[in-house]
Amino acid sequence: MWVLLFCLVMASCQYSLLKSVQPDPASPIHGHNQIITYSRPIYFCVLCGLILLLDTGAKARHPPSYIVYGLKLFSPVFLQSARDYLIVFLYCFPAISLLGLFPQINTFCIYLLEQIDMLFFGGSAVSGITSAVYSVARSFLAAALLHAVCFSAVKEPWSTQHIPALFSAFCGLLVALSYHLSRQSSDPSVLMSFIQCRLLPKFLHQNLEESAADPLPKKMKDSVMDVLKWDLIVCAVVAVLSFAVSASTVFLSLRPFLSIVLFALAGAVGFVTHYLLPQLRKHHPWMWISHPILKNKEYHQREVRDVAHLMWFERLYVWLQCFEKYILYPALILNALTIDAFLISNHRRLGTHWDIFLMIIAGMKLLRTSFCNPVYQFINLSFTVIFFHFDYKDISESFLLDFFMVSILFSKLGDLLHKLQFVLTYVAPWQMAWGSSFHVFAQLFAIPHSAVLFFQTIATSIFSTPLSPFLGSVIFITSYVRPVKFWEKNYNTRRVDNSNTRLAVQIERDPGNDDNNLNSIFYEHLTRTLQESLCGDLVLGRWGNYSSGDCFILASDDLNAFVHLIEIGNGLVTFQLRGLEFRGTYCQQREVEAIMEGDEDDRGCCCCKPGHLPHLLSCNAAFHLRWLTWEITRTQYILEGYSILDNNAATMLQVFDLRRILIRYYIKSIIYYMVTSPKLLSWIKNESLLKSLQPFAKWHYIERDLAMFNINIDDDYVPCLQGITRASFCNVYLEWIQHCARKTQEPSKTLDSDEDSPLVTLSFALCTLGRRALGTAAHNMAIRTLFCSLDSFLYGLHALFKGDFRITARDEWVFADMDLLHKVVAPAIRMSLKLHQDQFTCPDEYEDPAVLYEAIQSFEKKVVICHEGDPAWRGAVLSNKEELLTLRHVVDEGADEYKVIMLHRSFLSFKVIKVNKECVRGLWAGQQQELIFLRNRNPERGSIQNNKQVLRNLINSSCDQPLGYPMYVSPLTTSYLGTHKQLKNVWGGPITLDRIRTWFWTKWVRMRKDCNARQQSGGNIEDVDGGGAPATGGNNAPSGGSQESSTEQPRKGGAQHGVSSCEGTQRTGRRKGRSQSVQAHSALSQRPPMLSSSGPILESRQTFLQTSTSVHELAQRLSESRLSLHTSATSLHSQPPPVTTTGHLSVRERAEALIRSSLGSSTSSTLSFLFGKRSFSSALVISGLSAAEGGNTSDTQSSSSVNIVMGPSARAASQATRHLSEPCEPTDATEQGQLRDRRPAEAVAETLGVVCRRASQEDMGLDDTASQQSVSDEQ
Repeated sequence: MWVLLFCLVMASCQYSLLKSVQPDPASPIHGHNQIITYSRPIYFCVLCGLILLLDTGAKARHPPSYIVYGLKLFSPVFLQSARDYLIVFLYCFPAISLLGLFPQINTFCIYLLEQIDMLFFGGSAVSGITSAVYSVARSFLAAALLHAVCFSAVKEPWSTQHIPALFSAFCGLLVALSYHLSRQSSDPSVLMSFIQCRLLPKFLHQNLEESAADPLPKKMKDSVMDVLKWDLIVCAVVAVLSFAVSASTVFLSLRPFLSIVLFALAGAVGFVTHYLLPQLRKHHPWMWISHPILKNKEYHQREVRDVAHLMWFERLYVWLQCFEKYILYPALILNALTIDAFLISNHRRLGTHWDIFLMIIAGMKLLRTSFCNPVYQFINLSFTVIFFHFDYKDISESFLLDFFMVSILFSKLGDLLHKLQFVLTYVAPWQMAWGSSFHVFAQLFAIPHSAVLFFQTIATSIFSTPLSPFLGSVIFITSYVRPVKFWEKNYNTRRVDNSNTRLAVQIERDPGNDDNNLNSIFYEHLTRTLQESLCGDLVLGRWGNYSSGDCFILASDDLNAFVHLIEIGNGLVTFQLRGLEFRGTYCQQREVEAIMEGDEDDRGCCCCKPGHLPHLLSCNAAFHLRWLTWEITRTQYILEGYSILDNNAATMLQVFDLRRILIRYYIKSIIYYMVTSPKLLSWIKNESLLKSLQPFAKWHYIERDLAMFNINIDDDYVPCLQGITRASFCNVYLEWIQHCARKTQEPSKTLDSDEDSPLVTLSFALCTLGRRALGTAAHNMAIRTLFCSLDSFLYGLHALFKGDFRITARDEWVFADMDLLHKVVAPAIRMSLKLHQDQFTCPDEYEDPAVLYEAIQSFEKKVVICHEGDPAWRGAVLSNKEELLTLRHVVDEGADEYKVIMLHRSFLSFKVIKVNKECVRGLWAGQQQELIFLRNRNPERGSIQNNKQVLRNLINSSCDQPLGYPMYVSPLTTSYLGTHKQLKNVWGGPITLDRIRTWFWTKWVRMRKDCNARQQSGGNIEDVDGGGAPATGGNNAPSGGSQESSTEQPRKGGAQHGVSSCEGTQRTGRRKGRSQSVQAHSALSQRPPMLSSSGPILESRQTFLQTSTSVHELAQRLSESRLSLHTSATSLHSQPPPVTTTGHLSVRERAEALIRSSLGSSTSSTLSFLFGKRSFSSALVISGLSAAEGGNTSDTQSSSSVNIVMGPSARAASQATRHLSEPCEPTDATEQGQLRDRRPAEAVAETLGVVCRRASQEDMGLDDTASQQSVSDEQ
């Protein structure tokens, strides 16, 4: 009997090679599937091979046996039992194949390799068979390398006082490799593309056009480059630090105290980071509180105008994660590794190689999981410590192995809890959503089979298989195993536009004029936006807790996107976005309403409405939230996108007056584009073209095309002549032609624009052609009623808008240069639509030619106007253009209408809804079985009817086509952490060799400046202050000379020290050496007093200081001067060096010359003149140092910020009597008189009580001139 069954199984598998089973329940696609043909024979051969191997092992005389957690593995009894179970499983092969529990063989290989990488090596999900092989291969390679290093370290016993250096090197290598593997994507295609670009560029020449058109590959390559540069540095630092910590014997010396501290700290930090903070930020914390406790800034904003504000608790969340991932868990795992290695070196449990292998696998898995996503690590750790240290201490193998096994167990328990929530919510009798009569029957039939359902739930959790409702009912059946990606087919949407359709199809009909195809671009733009910000937003906690395979819904007024997180890495997230219909079915709208409506207003409790406590939900609302498979995690999630405004074109062009306005703007736009074209001169000088336009140059010429021109539409139509003449055209549009000509003509050239000019002739001809093309475009309509029939007018307008020009025989002259059509008429019809839209808000504004000209210029620069089938439309949307406009022809369910679509770049607000991932996988698997295997093609089948508790319609409609009907399905897209703009403010961006070199160079230059300044200030301060002569009033001399000298910096080429400021030689160019500083110092000291910071410069010879100025006015002016000086300091480096001239001038002449050469520095010079050198010039040391790197100007020399205080002071009196001592004595009476001229100003300053506080450089004993000299020496 057993042999007969075995033969039947073998025969069925062999028969499937001859004729494929159609349809196969495990086939993911309709029709013939070549892979499924070989699946059953391969499974049969693999199972038979396993049976033979187990039978051989069971009959071995001395098989090796290992005892782990009390279980005796690989014993003869164990192997024999496994063999018998496989034989029974093989006999059930036909029934299992009928139920579809065996996937096609490539799906099974992806699933098996993915589970090995995730459960044993700490990897994440994979994207295909190549990705799976690559992930497992690199993990095995890393484990083999670590095994070789660790085996050499622990093969000999070692004591607690000395840790072998080789083991410390193993610890550093383990942490560095785990960190690097956690940072790399499982998809090798991007890395291989990057390597090809660097090493083999000649093989990529054929893909240059594709790469240039699509910015996505370049973004991914740049991100991979940044990750590799970061890892090159960080891995080396991590390896050295881990080596040093391990070699310090701290883990063995402080045990078990250190272990207890690390356990407690990890549990506390994990509880706060991954439970408390996410709960406080939820929309309904603990499903009892009616609003978030930690609210983001945009929570109460109805319209968001900027990016999301970075909150303090988001910064705290990021830093807690960094502390947990990069310090806490590595220290904890290194501690466990050191203790386990010490025990292994002294006592072997399973043999040296097996012990080392398990230790390496456990350490690598735990480290990679901690680096990638440590959300549930604190739960696993807490259970491990409590269970194995207190409850069952005797069965513990080692902490590292215990932690490893518990992490695997809890991952399966997490799947079990998700499945139980899905099943219980779906079958709950008080929220039934029967979609058909079969659902009513299945509800009663499923009650006695609850035990089978519970068994299926446990089995599917162990093998990570979906549990799907049969035909949407409450009867659940197990589906075949699938990877996290779920869909075997790499399906993504390809938008239909002019670049991938034939020209004949574009002309005869619009191949992509349905809303779904046209609106899919918005989901593609949303995908690009998420690629830039998703990983950073997840790290900031804006989506709550997340893990591999989680599903979210982004819901807004127009967009409803389904986001599937596939791979979670350290600094990267791979996701897939599925865009749902804008105007979905009735069932979809009901579920969207359930998402959008809030529970805050619910006041019920059972059957009554007693209300609820403040800030809490009612009992009914709290109960309702607990019986959903989805929850709102955030209500104000901000993304950059486009706000969509659509207007019905029929409404805006229904009246003849509105069509007249459109034609008027059309003609004016043609004239504008013609006159502003760079080919205008060649056109009006082209003899052959002008010869073709001779009829239009005659004043008696009349355009009498009654089918094209109409008195209701054309402003220049002459009723008595029944047409348009050159005179009527000039009467209306000549002023506009001449205005455009004046605006565009060059000063050296004059453009003739009078009535008889060729410019007017060409304008008249082009405008006539444009209007005739608009009429000819409606060739399938009644042409004679073109301007009377709105439908015909809209048809012709849309035809011209998309570029379908039908040129008649009389207008073939335009073919002399196709730019007349492409660069003049085509953009004119589009610009006229934009102007027509704006005239509703400002109807009379565009009557002025200047305003209209500026408006067209502005729209031409910032607004993209084109047809949606044009590839330029997609490129403009994906490149984030500010504003776009198009005319859309929509044919939907018998409705034929035209819409004007306007897009404005703005910030969109989304609700983030987290959906139970097992619910999504189960519903997807149910749809796949129902439509492919059972072939249920009923569009109103019960499995897609709305069910608000599980969002059944939204989830089922997001399936791959033809199972679902999403508008857009993105390819697998990877978002990197480095592209998030706000996170750079938290930790400063990636660490690269260039940034490290720049940082060290900056610190080195600053250190040299500081050291030179300190050395020079110690020896030169007395010389600079006094110049060898005693100071009369102390350190603060009443002169502003130091203000100028402190900012004069020498250029390259050395210093010239032999020039004195007393010499009257005249110099030009750049001033060099310390003598030039003294020269400027002396020149400014001869300056008469002036106190005017904002008024006009006085040209008279009178005294500049008004003694009648009140104390309040002077204080206000000085305060304004301080702000002005502070603002001007930012432009120190950008100002060119002036040409300075020094000569024998009178006191007042020199002062006036300085005033005219430094307009922006009059206030600061006055302050220095009034309040002395030391108090003001010492505040300009920094300005002088800055000027050393940039140019030296009079503005630079006087630009700084000062602090001014009011009030009497003894220092004011001393400042009034101080004098500046220069390095040389005055040589004439003029210079002697200058010192006397300064004293009235000092007296006024003393009377007003205005005191300038010393800068910090004065307290340090630094003189401004000495600081200047130190910088000069440095350069």
